[in-house]
Amino acid sequence: MSSIKRFFQKITNREQDFQERLFILLTSVAELAVFFAFLGDLITGENFIETLVLGIVCVAGPAIVLLSIRMNKVKIGSVLIAFAIVFIVLPVVFFFGGGLEGGAILWFAFSYLYVGLILTGAVRTIMLILISALAVAEYFVAYFYPDLIAPHSRSMWFIDSAISVLLVGFMIYIMVLFQNKLFQNENEQAREQAKKIEELNESQNRFFSSMSHEIRTPINTIIGLNEMTLRENVSPEINENAANIQAASKMLLNIINDILDMSKFESGQMQLTKTPYHTGDMLSDIVGMLWLKAKEKNLAFHISVAPDLPEELIGDEVRIKQVVVNVLNNAIKYTSEGSVTLSIQCTRTGNSGVNVIYSVSDTGMGIKKENIPYLFTAFKRVDEEKNRYIEGTGLGLSIVKQFVDLMGGKITVNSVYTKGSTFMIEIPQQIGSDTNIGVLDMEKRHDLNRSVNYHQSFEAPGARVLAVDDTAANLLVVTKLLRDTKIQLDTAESGRKALEKTLETRFDVILMDHMMPEMDGIECMHKIRGQVGGLSKEARIIALTANTGGESAALYAREGFDGYLVKPISGESLEDEMRRQLPRDLVRLTSSNEELLEESLSWNSTLTKKAQVAITTESVADLPKALTDRYRIGVLPHMVVTEDGVFRDGVEIEQQGLLAYMLKNANEIHTLAPDVNTHEAFFAEQMTRANNIVHISISSHMTHSGCPTAIEASQAFDNVSVVDSLHLSSGQGLMALEAARMAEEGKSAEEIVQAMEDLKSRIRTSFVVDNLDFLARARQISQKIADITKALMIRPVLAMKNGKLGVGRIYLGSRQQAWKRYIRAALRNPSAIDHRTLFVTYVGLTQEDLAWIREQIESKEAFGQIIFQKASAAIGVNCGAGTFGLLYIMKE
Repeated sequence: MSSIKRFFQKITNREQDFQERLFILLTSVAELAVFFAFLGDLITGENFIETLVLGIVCVAGPAIVLLSIRMNKVKIGSVLIAFAIVFIVLPVVFFFGGGLEGGAILWFAFSYLYVGLILTGAVRTIMLILISALAVAEYFVAYFYPDLIAPHSRSMWFIDSAISVLLVGFMIYIMVLFQNKLFQNENEQAREQAKKIEELNESQNRFFSSMSHEIRTPINTIIGLNEMTLRENVSPEINENAANIQAASKMLLNIINDILDMSKFESGQMQLTKTPYHTGDMLSDIVGMLWLKAKEKNLAFHISVAPDLPEELIGDEVRIKQVVVNVLNNAIKYTSEGSVTLSIQCTRTGNSGVNVIYSVSDTGMGIKKENIPYLFTAFKRVDEEKNRYIEGTGLGLSIVKQFVDLMGGKITVNSVYTKGSTFMIEIPQQIGSDTNIGVLDMEKRHDLNRSVNYHQSFEAPGARVLAVDDTAANLLVVTKLLRDTKIQLDTAESGRKALEKTLETRFDVILMDHMMPEMDGIECMHKIRGQVGGLSKEARIIALTANTGGESAALYAREGFDGYLVKPISGESLEDEMRRQLPRDLVRLTSSNEELLEESLSWNSTLTKKAQVAITTESVADLPKALTDRYRIGVLPHMVVTEDGVFRDGVEIEQQGLLAYMLKNANEIHTLAPDVNTHEAFFAEQMTRANNIVHISISSHMTHSGCPTAIEASQAFDNVSVVDSLHLSSGQGLMALEAARMAEEGKSAEEIVQAMEDLKSRIRTSFVVDNLDFLARARQISQKIADITKALMIRPVLAMKNGKLGVGRIYLGSRQQAWKRYIRAALRNPSAIDHRTLFVTYVGLTQEDLAWIREQIESKEAFGQIIFQKASAAIGVNCGAGTFGLLYIMKE
């Protein structure tokens, strides 16, 4: 019993190589079957040669297994065993065991299974060919030369075949049973590791987020109070010191952002926040941050800005600034003498787009050619021996590369070792203003930043503002920064004190910190809104917090805040926000700035030119945000229902978070389409920006489809048309994109609807999935079907046909083999494919997987653009990790 116990411990030991365990298990089962066959031959008096060979195999087989394990030659051992089966056991059993009138033919089934499971690569293919050739040869001999086969009596035929059926049947059953057990153990181990990694990531994210919040609070005090020093009429030396403090504080802030952003990239939570910004102000900030560092090293710092650069651009200013600062900082760090030059140029891309090219050149030590591939690797320092005394976090250029990729740009490096380097960064952005920046003297602007020419942009002596923060220094900063605006400012050190003050005083604006003890800012905001007898229910409440990132902005908007400011704050940003939030009749502009005067003329203006047609769709259409923003496509989120609540797809839950949740919870999770009331509210909102709405809906034949409720809701509007796409995911998204392009061209709603009806049949929507477990979990199919496909290692292809999702093809074998066959089948008719756009929509794939898929596609077809799109959480619920699809349009 102890030997049997050790055997089971060995094949279930997770620390042992999986292939080795599989070899031991399957070969042991095969040896056991051969042993029983040997006993059967002895009892029934079978042919002596057959009995002798089986006896030798009973002894030699275990010896080969033990030797191959001890010598760590499992691959060779498996080949020897397979070779013995094909060239010794099968021929002997056939020719000396009655041929077709015996049990030999049944052992071929076992041989195919054994070779298919144990061997890998070219050896497996060769052995399968040899087994097949042997089977054909034996049938040939049995037909044409039956005398070469030792005959069986009728009774021996029945006995031999019966024993073979039982042995081969039980053997295959046990093999599959134990193999599934091994796979389950491996999957369980993978889930445990994934859970540990997820917990580690969550812990790391909490630490970085907490660290960022805690460091930003004192930096807010430093920068805010230092700005007050810069405003005062003090000596030039004090002004210079204060400017240097300001620059150093902003550099520290940039380093904090790098650390926090690396954590977000690793957890897949990084998002961009695109807003209009002034290019001159951003460049001035960059120069102000780095001028001192260059000066300390006696480096010349040159800035060249093309006059045709738009004065206002739309992009993620914080991230663009972070990219340029990191590259410049790197150039200054690795340059000991000479100069560093920043050049900015742009090229127009259509009427509203521009590619901005930031070029950073230095006369530093340069980069060896062999080190360039490692430049953008986190914590990797090239030329370590030469650069060992240079300080840095090791994150700068890694962050740069990831941000540039995220923004759809590119970065290139040209370097001559010992001569210097040039980094070229190209970032596509939208034009916010037709006015060009003109000739810009950045050195002069930098000097002006050190001067005492501050003047408040407005005055509002009749305005009442409440600042709520548990840190007294932060309240002091706000008080001083707003001092010259003559606002009546009150402060509260906690949520409880804020509620006491709002009960007695009517405030126009409330600045609310988020992270406070006892009662946080979100809870306090909700209590102010619902305060019985409160005088500030209608006050504009602005989140003033150290929490950064697009997800924080989304949180505050979702909770009902009217604005969002990130610490550390500047006097300019605080005054700008006050001007936007305070009632117009309380504000008197004092600045001569033409932009402020223009803003005052359009203050609270709600007159915007409506589009003739707006296109809308659902979150399950799986379109990149860049495209929905570009074509102004309205997106209505579906719901994901879990035991912990109902979440809006793409807003409150996303694919990666959902997959992590599903790994931890085995409970049922399903999707839910928006109801009629939600659709009506959505259409009403969209009608404020367009005269007509064309809504592209998910196929009405899908479970929990939003199409029927959308059609019902559209009946309340004369100008809303709902198109049943008969597709889902990016197939539905392709229709929305085509509709949006037609709307841009000025087509009417009727023309667009008709074109979409014609387009339905030309869209191809399909996905290859690892298994059907997630579909069963979402109640789309039965669990029994899912279990059968998984046991047989079947990888089905789900395809849309006439609006219904069904199994189009099935593939056997490894994941990559199935993927390769799927790609080949999906692109098998290239002349009929519209090559403008191909969507690769996926769930739970790695960057290596995506790179491999791209390589396979590009080796077969050239598309104008291949868009890799992470599927929405609602799609991920049904497909599960390891899924991707090729979605495209066929030519007319």
